[in-house]
Amino acid sequence: MVKEFLYRGKSISELKNLDLREFSNYLSSREKRSLLRQVEITEKFLLRCKKKILKDKPIRTHLRTIIIVPQMIGLTIYVYNGKEFIPIKIVEEMIGHRLGEFAHTRKKIEHGTPGIGATRSSAFLSVK
Repeated sequence: MVKEFLYRGKSISELKNLDLREFSNYLSSREKRSLLRQVEITEKFLLRCKKKILKDKPIRTHLRTIIIVPQMIGLTIYVYNGKEFIPIKIVEEMIGHRLGEFAHTRKKIEHGTPGIGATRSSAFLSVK
């Protein structure tokens, strides 16, 4: 038996029927303020997503600050991380977060072994 996902007591279908301004009441204060400031940008982005889906093209964006809203659930959005577009599959648990949180801009540093001359003790080794 699969438990239905609820966001602040509302199901996903109920949230999808809400306007963006009404949905912002369910977000935390910082995300609410951000969403209300960029409602027009988010609406344009959603319209562009619908057009791209109809044309079977990938949704690529540089807009890392957009708040994830219920209308985006199920989409795969390619978010730019400064070097390449990272595919992100939007799921229910991502609601209220930003797109940029899931496309990291920095890689984990993996150091190799030091070369000859990298340390003081290895500077005097013979190169054979």
